[in-house]
Amino acid sequence: MPKDVILTPEGLEKLQRELDDLQTNKRREVAERIKEAREFGDISENSEYDDAKNEQMMLEQKIAQLEERLRSAQVVNTSELSTDLVRVGVTVNVKDEKTGDSDKYTIVGSAEANPSEKKLSNESPVGKALIGHKRGDTVDVALPNGKKRKLKITKIDVA
Repeated sequence: MPKDVILTPEGLEKLQRELDDLQTNKRREVAERIKEAREFGDISENSEYDDAKNEQMMLEQKIAQLEERLRSAQVVNTSELSTDLVRVGVTVNVKDEKTGDSDKYTIVGSAEANPSEKKLSNESPVGKALIGHKRGDTVDVALPNGKKRKLKITKIDVA
């Protein structure tokens, strides 16, 4: 049974745009490559044709995967979120107790996580540690290297 995918409205829109692009533009490009490769002659010994067919297969798998994600998606209604607890869909400001560094993270579902954009999955070590806590709480985050990090929640906003 597929796992539910938690998305923000922004994440849902992004996935829908990606699916639409794959179903229209990318399918057309791959079909054109297959057509051109067929014109090279005997398809049994035609590497261009084989490459194009493999690309088509991978494209269809990606489309099916995105369709499944969208079917099982639970969209977080940001208008119903409050700033009393950290949950999916909020932006949380934290301060590292040891270094004094401050960071601002948006908690999202795993499907739209992107650490370089400070979008952390609710399943990541930091996201998991922050979920359910309030402003002023200090949480222990177990890092993959075995060390611990203490983060103090300084502010919670609706994303």
